[in-house]
Amino acid sequence: MLEFMICSMLTIFPDFLFRRYVQGKRIGREINLYSMWFELRWGITACVILTLSLITLIFYFHPSTTNVTAAFRTVTLMPESVGRVAEVFVGTNEKIAAGAPIFRLDDTEQRAALETARRRIAEIDAETAVTTTELVAADGMIAQAEGAYQQALDELETQVELNRLNPNVVARREIERRQVAVNARQGAVSAAVSNKQTLETKIGSLLPAQKASAEAALAQAQVELDKTVVRAGTAGMVQQFTLRPGDIVNPMIRSAGVLVPDDRRIGLVAGFGQIEAQVMKPGMIAEATCIGKPFTIIPMVVAEVQDVIAAGQVRAGEQLVDVQQMARGGTITTILEPLFEGQLAGIPPGSSCIANAYTSNHDELHAPDISTTRWVYLHVIDAVGLVHAMILRLQALLLPVQTLVLTGH
Repeated sequence: MLEFMICSMLTIFPDFLFRRYVQGKRIGREINLYSMWFELRWGITACVILTLSLITLIFYFHPSTTNVTAAFRTVTLMPESVGRVAEVFVGTNEKIAAGAPIFRLDDTEQRAALETARRRIAEIDAETAVTTTELVAADGMIAQAEGAYQQALDELETQVELNRLNPNVVARREIERRQVAVNARQGAVSAAVSNKQTLETKIGSLLPAQKASAEAALAQAQVELDKTVVRAGTAGMVQQFTLRPGDIVNPMIRSAGVLVPDDRRIGLVAGFGQIEAQVMKPGMIAEATCIGKPFTIIPMVVAEVQDVIAAGQVRAGEQLVDVQQMARGGTITTILEPLFEGQLAGIPPGSSCIANAYTSNHDELHAPDISTTRWVYLHVIDAVGLVHAMILRLQALLLPVQTLVLTGH
């Protein structure tokens, strides 16, 4: 309507002035309800064409959308594993600090695993003490084996010496038996030394490695036990939290509730039409008005423009996707941030808003090689943005009336 009124001042009104003061035709006589179209046909036709062109120009280069939401972040409350709730520490709509416990699952199994790991460490410590005692006994076994070996060696040497002095005194068989005994005693010494080395390796390498593994198992058991207590990752308020002791919580099926963080605000998420894909660019100046804060125009800036449209996404599944299933057109998701700090204060998260984005040709207008025709065209584009800004302010004025009076909300 505003565009039509503006265009009529440039087309219909001059046509009427020409008919009235040049041709002398008067309203109610030559110009009446039945002859209006014939008398003002040039102005009316030009007005319609100009209005349609102006509306197209405005809405293309200065897009507008009512699909705007003051988005905010939430955190799902859920454990890392399935379990039965044993204790609840908070209630619904309760503010909690970061790291505060929210609820605890039954930890009988985790505590048993933790105690098992502790017992295993104690068992390895006891085995280390026993092995140390065995090492002392191994020294005695080595000394005993070396003594027996020396005794057998002395006896062998005595028999060999007697056989050298008088071959008939000692039998050949007796010398061989003594030699076998020496070899056996030498083997016993080697076995005793090897046993000591085995004990030393066990004390120095095997048992420490086993203890380290047991300590790692203890740490893992402690971690699993700590996971049974679900804590807040950030400060915020607990919402939709109806969990009670005895309930089963499954992270794949049922969450415990929702935590709304204190630093939850993301900005305004707007969905512009697909036809604006070539116009929407990061850095564009925008304006918004929200139903949660009426009569207020908030200057914004386009921070991010999603380069894909969510309506065309394809996920692997058991059935092929038919294009007809994606026939519903999506929008270009855009993130709008306030131009100045704190301007979103007072707007409840989740509020519905209306937003305009404005194309700026300032840099191109100051280019030295721009043609006159394009210079005029770009000036027209920037100028008609004022019309859209006026429309947004009218919407900001009428939004409370439309919400409270016309729709009865």
